[in-house]
Amino acid sequence: MVSNDARTGIAGLDNVLRGGFDRSRSFLLEGSPGTGKTTVALQFLLAGVAEGERCLYVTLSETEDELRASAASHGWDLAGIDLYELIPPENLLDEHQQQSLLYSSDLELGETTKRIFEVFERVRPDRVVLDSLSEIRLLAQSSLRYRRQILALKHYFAKSSATVLMLDDLTTDTNDKTVHSVAHGVIRIEELTPEYGAERRRIRVIKYRGRRFRGGFHDATIQEGGFRVFPRLVSAEHRADFARDLVITDKPEFNALLGGGIERGSSVLVLGPAGTGKSSVSLTFVRTAIERGERAAMFVFDEEISLLVQRARGIGIDLQVMIDAGALHLEQVDAAELSPGEFAARVRDCVETRGARTVVIDSLNGYQAAMPGEQALVLHLHEILQYLNRQGVTTFLTVAQHGLVGDMQTPVDVTYLADTVILLRYFEALGQVRRAISIVKKRTGPHENTIREYRIDQKGITLGAPLTKFQGVLRGVPVMLGEDGLLEGDGA
Repeated sequence: MVSNDARTGIAGLDNVLRGGFDRSRSFLLEGSPGTGKTTVALQFLLAGVAEGERCLYVTLSETEDELRASAASHGWDLAGIDLYELIPPENLLDEHQQQSLLYSSDLELGETTKRIFEVFERVRPDRVVLDSLSEIRLLAQSSLRYRRQILALKHYFAKSSATVLMLDDLTTDTNDKTVHSVAHGVIRIEELTPEYGAERRRIRVIKYRGRRFRGGFHDATIQEGGFRVFPRLVSAEHRADFARDLVITDKPEFNALLGGGIERGSSVLVLGPAGTGKSSVSLTFVRTAIERGERAAMFVFDEEISLLVQRARGIGIDLQVMIDAGALHLEQVDAAELSPGEFAARVRDCVETRGARTVVIDSLNGYQAAMPGEQALVLHLHEILQYLNRQGVTTFLTVAQHGLVGDMQTPVDVTYLADTVILLRYFEALGQVRRAISIVKKRTGPHENTIREYRIDQKGITLGAPLTKFQGVLRGVPVMLGEDGLLEGDGA
């Protein structure tokens, strides 16, 4: 059964378009050369073939061999698609046979249109791709003639109820918006080249008559298998019912510091300088979640996976066993190669497909490198945290502050986004460098206002009694006011 919409064959793009293309309408897909227009067009036609439709690809710019080679790189078979390579007739290529009373462009434009109509009448397609309009614009030589030509093509195709996708590579006049007013919908693909890392693509629906599409930019990528679109995450669209019970650890002192535990469906920011144990704190919650029979996901930006697994084993947490059991999804993230939209899609997949109820993002410092600016980072992070919270997922986000002792600088202040903030600090006492932990914020309930020393060893994290005999622990160089009350041992 043929659906009301002509699906594009790209799930993310259909999501952005709220279904796909209206049938019997003409659409414009524009973008600079190399942005992926041909790939999108081929997927659009392949989706039509899968639905039993007749499909036609008319190319004025690429050869049939180039199209087949492009399809083969994605593992596609173009059987079922009529490929028509429109090349100028020989008499128009031979300058000695060109008419002297008429411009050759007049002849070429009329001949080009005639041959497009002829192949259309022969195939009678349900879907058509016309690649590309830049060639027709060059032959028309004026905006008026170009507009008339596009209108003629549009009305001709519409009479036969064909869904048409016109490609424009913007190599002629990028300010010419002639087709924008003619087309039923306009989609643009853009390519961005950061100072470091691979190029990035994004897609935007500029216009779609009579339909409320998903606006704004959406990250996209070309992978083996085709063009992928990652719709911008809107947290308000995702809500789930869940019990807001307390998530606890197997450390009574830690639970007491947290006022009993952390409320399910909340976000936790673990803040501190390098080496204080931010990942270890997060892993403590991952382990206890899996011991409860839940699933967890951890996205690591800064540390090599093998090193993290080895280091976790040193504090009594065997991540490999959890991974082998299918309870933990542990993924290395390359910030230079991964777009924010694709990262959000991977997080959603872990929650909606794998059933993860604890998610760790380690760390914001690496995550920031994937974002174009601080404001975009905060907005994007806000949507992800809100989405996870509404799905009943407990989220742990680590941030490495600049410096080791004294005044700490945070690369981006996101403390107001988190429901709970755990602060880790180094401090000096009795000739040793020790660690202190405190809860500086908790929206969802009461918590201890104390500062406790903690130690990380083969048993994991061990918390001591509140440091009541010290003043200035969070500044790094405290003053002892009485008996130390420190943990026994060397504080390693």
